[in-house]
Amino acid sequence: MDVQREIEALREEIREHNRHYYEEDAPVISDFEYDALMRRLIELEAAHPEYSSPDSPTQRVGGTARSTFAPVTHEVPLESLADVFSRDELGAFGDRMAALLPEGCDYCVEPKIDGLSMSLEYENGVFVRGATRGDGITGEDVTENLRTVRSLPKKLSGAPPKLIVRGEVYMSRTVFS
Repeated sequence: MDVQREIEALREEIREHNRHYYEEDAPVISDFEYDALMRRLIELEAAHPEYSSPDSPTQRVGGTARSTFAPVTHEVPLESLADVFSRDELGAFGDRMAALLPEGCDYCVEPKIDGLSMSLEYENGVFVRGATRGDGITGEDVTENLRTVRSLPKKLSGAPPKLIVRGEVYMSRTVFS
């Protein structure tokens, strides 16, 4: 298979997996397998920019919001973090940060937790809205669902008048035991 055909085939396969994952909530491959497909596409597009396309899955985050939840437009796009798969890539990240932040910075490293990306909005310290990432621009309003999460603070003391918190919502395996 030539490079252009491989790129198109990967794009189509990834779009299909995005549909299963984001629109149907029914993934058919593991995150590891998905990451491998995306990684290959990123490598091919970088090596062959003549085949770049603005509608490539590498240029988008997530999927479209489902119609069962009200759409929410993110004030600031909610983008995905870049994956690192090797020590060399981690070193390259460190080098980029050192160049951007010559005064240095501290790191907090944690095991990867795969959850659902969320944006939480607080006004005057009170939780007012929660939304999924969706496509990074438009997510789903899941405020009422999030109000049932006991560990999510409904009120913050000392918060600024408006605060947007980004993170991952997840359940540990022990919850299912």
